[in-house]
Amino acid sequence: MKQIIGLYPGSFDPITNGHLDIIFRASKIVNTLIIGVAINEKKKHLFDMTERTNLINEQLSINKTKISNTKVIAFNGLLMNFAQNLKANIIIRGLRAVSDFDYEFQMTGMNARLNSEIETVFLMASEKHQFISSRFVKEICMLDGDVKSFIPEEVFYKLKKKLNKN
Repeated sequence: MKQIIGLYPGSFDPITNGHLDIIFRASKIVNTLIIGVAINEKKKHLFDMTERTNLINEQLSINKTKISNTKVIAFNGLLMNFAQNLKANIIIRGLRAVSDFDYEFQMTGMNARLNSEIETVFLMASEKHQFISSRFVKEICMLDGDVKSFIPEEVFYKLKKKLNKN
């Protein structure tokens, strides 16, 4: 039987409970799930690549009983080249709202043209996570709002520390 390698790419700046929900659910449908931490030149990251990767690894370690088939790998460049180098069969994308679908639909079409052997699978965000985004979490936290229910506790303390430095 063919091994299914899934790739869940994102900037994860920082990782949220919504991201973790997608990771937990995606890990059930693949043999190996690679969380690809992307450098996105269009975004100004609060956490650097090492910090983002470490935050994810910490959360995976804390939740090892739920998932054991994951790896975290940082990457720069074209997603489909990264996926092909990993021998990934599917790209996992989380959808929160209809507005996400338009962008993801276009990206999926382009990715399919670049490599038609790699499928894209969409997982709808769980109801309690549909509105969470890293951008909103950072903005709310910068304005001293309570974001504890949107991110893991360890991430919350590192986010507060990071924002107090800046």
